[in-house]
Amino acid sequence: MTTTDINADISASANRTGVYLAVLQLVFTLGWTTYVIYLPKLAGLVGIAPGTVILILMLDQAVFTISDTAMGIAADRIAGLFGRIGLFVGVLTAISCAAFVALPFVAGTGPGGQVWLIVLIVIWAVTSSALRAPPLTLLGKYGARPRIPFLAALAMLGYGLAGAVSPYLGVVLRDQDPRLPFLISGAVLLITTLALSKVERGAAQDSVASEPAVSAKPLGRIPIVFIASMVILSLGSQLHFSINSAPFFLRFAKPEQLQWLLPVFWIGFNIAMFPASTVVKHRGGLFVIGAAGLLGAIAALGAELAVNLNMLIAAQFVAGAAWGCMLMAAVSAALAIGENGTEGKLVGLVFSALALATFARMAAVAGGLQKLPEYAPLLQWAPVACWSVAGAGLLVIAASRAQRKLAV
Repeated sequence: MTTTDINADISASANRTGVYLAVLQLVFTLGWTTYVIYLPKLAGLVGIAPGTVILILMLDQAVFTISDTAMGIAADRIAGLFGRIGLFVGVLTAISCAAFVALPFVAGTGPGGQVWLIVLIVIWAVTSSALRAPPLTLLGKYGARPRIPFLAALAMLGYGLAGAVSPYLGVVLRDQDPRLPFLISGAVLLITTLALSKVERGAAQDSVASEPAVSAKPLGRIPIVFIASMVILSLGSQLHFSINSAPFFLRFAKPEQLQWLLPVFWIGFNIAMFPASTVVKHRGGLFVIGAAGLLGAIAALGAELAVNLNMLIAAQFVAGAAWGCMLMAAVSAALAIGENGTEGKLVGLVFSALALATFARMAAVAGGLQKLPEYAPLLQWAPVACWSVAGAGLLVIAASRAQRKLAV
C-alpha cells in the first residue's frame, strides 16, 4: 500500500470519527431539549411550583460547570489505557440514560416522588457530562493536528443541528406523553454511545501520532485567559440568542413565526464552521475566536438596530455564523493548547464555560432582569460588549504569539 493510500485511509477514519461525534452531540443535545420541554410538566406532577423549575435548570448548569471539567480531567488520566475512554463513557452513559428514562415514571407517582425526581436529575446531570469533553478528547489524542479544526467543526455540527430543530421539537412534543420521548431519547443515546469503544480503537490504530504520551502540566497564563474569554463570549451568546432574539423578531413578526425564524441563527452556525476551520488550520484557534467575536459584536449590533425583518434575519445569520466559528475554534484551540496531556481538561473547561454562562443567563431570567426598565437596556447591549471585548483581547494575544514565533 502506498503512502497516498495510507493517508487516504487515515483521513477517512478521521472523518468517520468526526461524523460519529456529530451524531453523538446531536442525540445528546436533543435529549437535553426533550428534558427542558417536559420539565415543567414533570415538576408539576410531583408538586413542585412552576417558579421553581428555573432553579432546577440552574442546578443542572451548576453541576455541569463542575462535572464537565472533572470528566475532562478523568479522560486525560485514562487516555493512556488503550480503548478505556469508550468504556468509561459507556458505563457512565448507561447510568445517565437509566436516570433519564426513569424521570417521567417517577414523576408519575405524584408528590411522593419529589425527592427521587431531584435525585435522578442530579445523577443524570453528573453522568451526562461524560458525553461532552471525553469523546472530543479523541480528536486531540489520535487525530492528525492539521485535521483537528475540520473534525471539530464536524463534531460541533451535531450541536448546531440540534439547536436548529429545537423550536420544531418543542411544538411537536408539547402535548405528548413524556414517557415515550424519554424512552426513545435514552435508548438512542445509549446505542450511539456503545459504539464509542470501536471508534476509539479505530482512531488509535489509524493514528499518525507517534509521540509518547506527555504528562499533564499545570495551566499557564494563556489557557487561563482563553477560558476566561470563553466564559465572556458564551455569556454574550446566551444573552443574544436566548433573551434578545425572540423580542427582536417580534418587532417585525408574529409569535407563531418564531419557530421558523429562530433557527436562522443555527443555520449560520452550521454553515460557517467548515470554511472557518481552514482559517484555524493556518492562523490558529485564538485568532479565529477573536475575529469571530468582533464579527459577532457587529452582527448583534445590527440585530439591535435592524429596521426591517430582512435586515434582522441577515444579522441573526451572521451572529450565528460568528458563534459557530467561536465554538469550533474554541474546541480546536483547547486541543492544541492542551497537547501536553491536558486535552480533556481544556475541552472540559470550555464546556464548563458554556454551562457557567447558561447559569448566569438563567439567573438573570429568574431575577426578572429583562423585565426591569433599568436593566433591560443592559441585557440588550451586553452581547455586543461581551463579544467585542473578549474578541479584541484574544486577537491581541494571537497577534502577540504570532510575533514571538516570527522572532524566533
